[in-house]
Amino acid sequence: MDVVVIGIGLIGGSFAKDVKQLFPEAHIIGIDKNDSHLDEALELNLIDEKGDYGVLATADVVYVSIPVNALVHELPKILDVVGDETVVMDAGSTKRLICESVADHPNRRNFMACHPIAGTEFSGPSAAINGLYEGKTNIICEVEKTAFKLQEKALDIFQKMQMRIRYMSPKAHDKHIAYVSHLSHISSFMLGKTVIEKEKNERDIFDMAGSGFESTVRLAKSSPDMWTPIFEQNRDNVVETLEEYIQNLENFKQLLLDQEYGKVHTEMSNTNKIKQILKGIPLTKNRT
Repeated sequence: MDVVVIGIGLIGGSFAKDVKQLFPEAHIIGIDKNDSHLDEALELNLIDEKGDYGVLATADVVYVSIPVNALVHELPKILDVVGDETVVMDAGSTKRLICESVADHPNRRNFMACHPIAGTEFSGPSAAINGLYEGKTNIICEVEKTAFKLQEKALDIFQKMQMRIRYMSPKAHDKHIAYVSHLSHISSFMLGKTVIEKEKNERDIFDMAGSGFESTVRLAKSSPDMWTPIFEQNRDNVVETLEEYIQNLENFKQLLLDQEYGKVHTEMSNTNKIKQILKGIPLTKNRT
């Protein structure tokens, strides 16, 4: 099986690691605009060789894990040159614009629009993790537009990785992901910004930071190069979630100003039910 991974970072590198483990006969070719990433991926044995779009015509599987703004431009070029039996899968955190970019492409049947809900705050080939995708949800959009035999090829890989599959429209995906992922990252970035600005005047603040602060701002270590395009492509949904979030913060602030501590307790108590919602979400394994 010839597998091409375009974008050898955390997501693409982890995919390559799992493919190597699950399909020992697979030959993995890496493509990345950053040649140092390819050199590092070779040293880490994530890929077997470097390549370019010329190898796509004979590839069995192409996995595209690049920033979503690049995906919109590169995906049509990728589909231009793939073979009839090649399945192309992406890992983009937005779906509507990506799907629209190839809606009328003659090789649309070769593309499966995916979003694996997996990752860490780290980036680059060295961030690749064994088993990153295990137990994680993979959102697949417009599956009916992918040729059935190519669907089977992709789903076989996902099933062997022990991923959970959900089917969703691109519009619904982008709306829901704004709440459970995009808003989380904005909150983390802005909390980190608030503390950094305060730390300029109070040097001891980080000495007092515990595990709660660390876990809350963990996502602020994520790559701005990846997340700025995500916020751009999903701007309308992100703005809507921010308005609701800001309103909840304002309401909580007003309860404190009004010394309504019973209502403060009720707000937190009502939110505790999220423990049951999150119980089924697997934690990311330690980096290996």
